[in-house]
Amino acid sequence: MKVDQKGHTITIKDTQGDFTSFLDKVSQSNTSFDTHNLIIDLSHNKSVTLSDLKLLLPLSKQHKKAKKSFVVVAEGIDFNAVPSQLVVVPSNLEAHDIIEMEEIERDLGF
Repeated sequence: MKVDQKGHTITIKDTQGDFTSFLDKVSQSNTSFDTHNLIIDLSHNKSVTLSDLKLLLPLSKQHKKAKKSFVVVAEGIDFNAVPSQLVVVPSNLEAHDIIEMEEIERDLGF
């Protein structure tokens, strides 16, 4: 697990390729990330499935309640099948763009 912070956004990258242990680590340390926007980068883990991504829903809901963004970067996923409560994009650039748009929406009161 690699953690990078840029301004108000923290990117957590799965470097091991083991989604279950990665999810455990992120869940345990989530209290230290809950005041920042969060990008979960799973782009290097090609074995991530839609059911794996659904396990991130509680973390996503927790971040949304705190008025922070939660974006998952994953490749090889049917993006139309992803639940609407979870934001999944294919690249880090798109993840940062989504966070910028959500920040603007929050600033405007939407």
